Amino acid sequence: MTRIALDPFVRDLDGESAALRAAGPLAEVELPGGVHVYAVTRHAEARALLTDSRVVKDINVWNAWRRGEIPMDWPLIGLANPGRSMLTVDGADHRRLRTLVAQALTVKRVERLRAGIEALTNASLEKLAALPAGQPVDLKAEFAYPLPMNVISELMGVDAADHPRLKELFEKFFSTQTPPEEVPQMMADLGTLFTKIVDDKRANPGDDLTSALIAASENGDHLTDEEIVNTLQLIIAAGHETTISLIVNVVEALQTHPEQRKKVLNGEIGWDGVIEETLRWNTPTSHVLIRFATEDIEVGDRILPKGEGLIVSFGALGRDEEQYGPTAGEFDATRTPNRHIAFGHGPHVCPGAALSRLEAGIALPALYERFPELDLAVPATELRNKPIVTQNDLYELPVELGCPFGGDA
Repeated sequence: MTRIALDPFVRDLDGESAALRAAGPLAEVELPGGVHVYAVTRHAEARALLTDSRVVKDINVWNAWRRGEIPMDWPLIGLANPGRSMLTVDGADHRRLRTLVAQALTVKRVERLRAGIEALTNASLEKLAALPAGQPVDLKAEFAYPLPMNVISELMGVDAADHPRLKELFEKFFSTQTPPEEVPQMMADLGTLFTKIVDDKRANPGDDLTSALIAASENGDHLTDEEIVNTLQLIIAAGHETTISLIVNVVEALQTHPEQRKKVLNGEIGWDGVIEETLRWNTPTSHVLIRFATEDIEVGDRILPKGEGLIVSFGALGRDEEQYGPTAGEFDATRTPNRHIAFGHGPHVCPGAALSRLEAGIALPALYERFPELDLAVPATELRNKPIVTQNDLYELPVELGCPFGGDA
């Protein structure tokens, strides 16, 4: 089996995903830093593995980890070994840690956040409208980033004053270009910041999920301080990064498919279809690290060996022709059925999926209603991916907003 090296600069994600699919349902890959793992690249096999109890989150199962081959300054160490939380445990411990988060993020509870999300969206649109007319705007920085970060921070009780530092640290956390000598300090700084947030909430509890986690730990649910801190970090990281990329990717998809964009703005195609097709076709999360096989597991005509690491290549399996047919590589907002698994599958499915969908479902229609003439300020071929192996993330999304509401200036 030929090993495929994932490009740390993410210069051609589509080409890389196609190569992974061509390698079969299970591909050998090399992560940045020379770490060897396997990747599942097909939809059906991914669903099966994500519900297979022989595939676990315990890093101590990993042969390379036990042999001491994974250095603590590996740029992806924070994703492979982020500390004890619902992301890194299975079974009863996973259910214990996930329960409070899942209860806070049910569809019904998330729906209660609608009014606040609408208010934040409108405030962001007002800021966009106040920018000098005729100048390109980085829609990612000015619109796609602030909304999810503000929403998830309000949910978790994180002060807006911490946002600049969080942005700086998370950019280093996700990037494969963070110098190895900076990785340990970056991880320590994240831990210090989130510990401070938890300590502040313990002293001054509020109506937020962090306070609820602290209260649960004090009422017999046995959450340790480490578990609370790591859960907070996990939710903040996942809760804003995915939604930022989703909003950006929808705009890019619509601007490069003008016939479908026209039908969306005319009401012939619903926004739900646009969002779901973008999640499949240009998924916010390209690869998810990392699970481990407790025994040899058959994957199609291949074997995932005992003790080896497994990543889920959502960028590859989202365009799997065996699942989506011969048009899998095309963007089609009318596609039905569209049973993608962009938010995962099985026990570890993303608990924030409903929140991400709600945010995008509010922000995007409002954006295009306010700026129906919005267009890319550069050719789509000039949009550049950030060097983040796990996230399908652009450096920026330069746009020209046009006249608000399509009127004359």
